[in-house]
Amino acid sequence: MASHARPGISHNPRFAFDSRNKILLARLEGRLTDELLAEFYRAVQKYSTATDAAVSVFDCSPVTEFAVSSECIRALASQEPAMPDALRRSRFIVAPTTVGFGLACMFQMLGEPTRPLLKVVHTMDEVLAGLGIQSPHFEPLE
Repeated sequence: MASHARPGISHNPRFAFDSRNKILLARLEGRLTDELLAEFYRAVQKYSTATDAAVSVFDCSPVTEFAVSSECIRALASQEPAMPDALRRSRFIVAPTTVGFGLACMFQMLGEPTRPLLKVVHTMDEVLAGLGIQSPHFEPLE
């Protein structure tokens, strides 16, 4: 996914879509806060509906700091899933760091009744292998 960010300026969140495989990719970078995560959740709702994505991937690999409270994770997990039709649409959270992985697993565990297809993985390669896709083609969304 092409980056148009200027050094020192965060453009969060960033969304891209692979129309052939119907995968919505969302990336956050830099410092992740409760406010940014809540904004991100609302943006996922917008883009997943607009694209009719079959799969969503939240890649938090570029996140450098997790300033997210457990209260925020609990609140988001108790909401309706950001992507509609959670019983049929796969979702992945890519979290390579220990802290990010732990927070993602907490969200997965708390949200499991309404998000049974959510998987937490360490790399994008694991996502692609799980979907059986070798070469996705993501185009940035505005």
